[in-house]
Amino acid sequence: MALAKGYAATDASKPLVPFTFERREPGDDDIVIDIKYAGICHSDIHQARNEWGNSTFPMVPGHEIAGIVTAVGKNVTSFKVGDRAGVGCFVNSCTACKTRDVDLEQYLPGLVGTYNSFEADGVTPTYGGYSDHIVVKEGYVMSIPENLPLDAAAPLMCAGITLYSPLRHWKAGPGKKVAIVGMGGLGHMGVKLAHAMGAHVTVLSQSLSKKEDGLKFGADEYYATSDAETFKTLAGSFDLIICTVSAGIDWNAYLSLLKVEGSMVLVGAPENPVPVHAFALIGGRKSLSGSAIGSIKETQEMLDFCAEHDIVADIEVIDIKDVNEAYERVLKSDVRYRFVIDIATLN
Repeated sequence: MALAKGYAATDASKPLVPFTFERREPGDDDIVIDIKYAGICHSDIHQARNEWGNSTFPMVPGHEIAGIVTAVGKNVTSFKVGDRAGVGCFVNSCTACKTRDVDLEQYLPGLVGTYNSFEADGVTPTYGGYSDHIVVKEGYVMSIPENLPLDAAAPLMCAGITLYSPLRHWKAGPGKKVAIVGMGGLGHMGVKLAHAMGAHVTVLSQSLSKKEDGLKFGADEYYATSDAETFKTLAGSFDLIICTVSAGIDWNAYLSLLKVEGSMVLVGAPENPVPVHAFALIGGRKSLSGSAIGSIKETQEMLDFCAEHDIVADIEVIDIKDVNEAYERVLKSDVRYRFVIDIATLN
């Protein structure tokens, strides 16, 4: 076992504090990564505060990890010492299940989360990226292309793939009109990716305060949803709406913005059940769906796409000692657009 340093939540009601713990010894199939940067995802806050009711403590959050390979096991063929490496939301999965599908592994049983989970032995806890290093099996590590800066690439491991996957699945591209609901850490990635895919992109945000940024990121149009006229103007406009917000919205009003056979996809996780009138769907053969992250294969595809189109997250880099303040700012939407922890500040 090797000692690691990080920041941990020790209780749902307490701030994150410095924490020393043991990482498992690397095996023949493992890669050791010196973590340089870790993005802050809203789900880190949910889990550190046990808002989903499944938290185990102590917890070292972080599943947007970018770093440098410092050691590889003897069976590792795709990475060498010195390579740039990324780790996302899971670090293992069931490789023997009869239902296994490497294209859909994120939805299948046996997934091992990067943190707040347990290794394949069911006993050893996993600890995430708010730490100085991590040990991960080769098949769950992504290669970060050379032209992507490590700090701004870190959020791609979750925020990037969370938007890329549904955009690809629902075939965003030329001739398609796509709306992104919300202009936060997820939403701004959706605008950049959908624009790069060739879709016509509209941002639907509570206000116009981020309109200049939205247009800079590639949006063709930008509307305030606080204005009732928006829903009249845009009725029946979109092939695809991706909702990134976790707050309650008027779901039926948003469904009215879809074309016939259009789809609305949730990537945010509202606290309360989603109330939808049947005829909001039946009336236009519309779909209301959900999407999580992507497979390892698709996440690598996303990184390569981002490298081709020079796409990274817009970030604010912080010292790790400021993580609790950053959590509060995330809750106030006071970040443009993703916090990234400089792990060197652990020392």
